[in-house]
This record gives sequence, C-alpha cells and structure tokens, in this order.
Amino acid sequence: MTLLAFLILSLLALVSACVVVVHRNPVVAALALAFNLVSIAGFYFLLEAQFIALLQVIVYAGAIMVLILFVIMLLNLKQELRGQPSGFVARVLGPLLGILFAALLARAFLGVRGAFPPHEPGYGTVEAVGRELYTRFYYPFEVVSLLLVAAMVGAVLLAKRRI
Repeated sequence: MTLLAFLILSLLALVSACVVVVHRNPVVAALALAFNLVSIAGFYFLLEAQFIALLQVIVYAGAIMVLILFVIMLLNLKQELRGQPSGFVARVLGPLLGILFAALLARAFLGVRGAFPPHEPGYGTVEAVGRELYTRFYYPFEVVSLLLVAAMVGAVLLAKRRI
C-alpha cells in the first residue's frame, strides 16, 4: 500500500513540476506549484513525519503561495505572455541540457538504493523539528526569512508605477 501511494505521489509531483516549468500562464504555473507542494507533503506523511507534512501545507502551500500569487497579480505580465521567438541556443541547447539533467538524475537515483538508514524515534515530531530549527538551522532560517522580505519589497518596488 505504501509503495502504491509513493508511486501515485511521485507521478503527481513530477507532472505538476513539469506544468510549473512549461506552462506560459503564471497563474496556472503557481497553482501547479501549490499542487506540487501538497504532493510533497504526502511524501512526509509516508515517512511518518506528520508535523513536517502539516508545516509543508500550511507554510508553503498556504502562505508562500499567497505571496507568489500576490506578486504575480501585482506585476503587469501582459507583455511577457506574448512570448519572444526562441534563438538557436535556446532551441538546441535547452533540450540537450534537459536530457543531460535527466541522465544525471537517473544515475543519482539508481546509486542511492538502500542508502538511507532507518530514522530514530521522535523523527518528525514537534520537539525534534524545534530543536533542529532553533539550534543547528537558526541562522539559515533567519537568512531565508530576510530573503523573502527583500524579494517582496523588490517586487513591490518594481511594480510601483511612476507618476
């Protein structure tokens, strides 16, 4: 049963990630990103890390997606949606780099079979997440917070119309 759930979640995550990358409409891409984040939360449920799964849904699929949709609506994207003719480099180098990336991912996934040790008791609990977040990962957590604020201020300043 767990293997079937993993396969379904993997398919959903891959398809929604491809929609995020390929789709030209930014609102559809943002909704596909939200769907992808919820499917990643399903992986956390399969790993018996319920608290991290709920945080994934609340923080990323909730709060961060609201910020992304706010920035998309704030910016005027009518010129960007028309599309530009692709150059030779984008038409030839893009698919070649995509194939190379897929080959590297396949090699990495085939090489990690059985590489993950069983997790210790208390893995994914509120106490374990809090201990890691506020001890070992305190400064990276604060840096990410500052980067999100700076990105939001930058988006508002870029979208501000000059009178």
